[in-house]
Amino acid sequence: MHDFLGADAGLGGLFLVSFLAATLLPGGSEAAFIAFIATWPAQQDAALFAATVGNTLGGMSSYALARLLPAKPLQKLGLKSLVLTQRWGSAVLVLAWLPLVGDLLCVAAGWLRLRWLPCLLWMALGKGLRYVLIASGWQWLAG
Repeated sequence: MHDFLGADAGLGGLFLVSFLAATLLPGGSEAAFIAFIATWPAQQDAALFAATVGNTLGGMSSYALARLLPAKPLQKLGLKSLVLTQRWGSAVLVLAWLPLVGDLLCVAAGWLRLRWLPCLLWMALGKGLRYVLIASGWQWLAG
């Protein structure tokens, strides 16, 4: 019973850390993800789900806040994230997991008013694949 309650609390914490790590706040979720699956290996699928959903929703919060920015003044900045997002559209958000660049891609997608559903799907795909690779690497190292 103790392990089960600890795993539930840990999943909530993992979700929160993953959410915050995907916003413009500094921090990462990889260490929390590895710590969770190292402690509760039987809960790896739940951890993968919690981290992916939390991280995706965090990225979508940056997207949503950027939609509130006026379109005209920022257009002249020519930021690389804006150029990439304009060129590749929502598919570029498969890279939203990258440190620093990923946050800017989410902001650029929102500011450019790209459709939210494709942005959500591409972002979730990239972030989910990253956690799958981390879990695979951890299993390889631990095994």
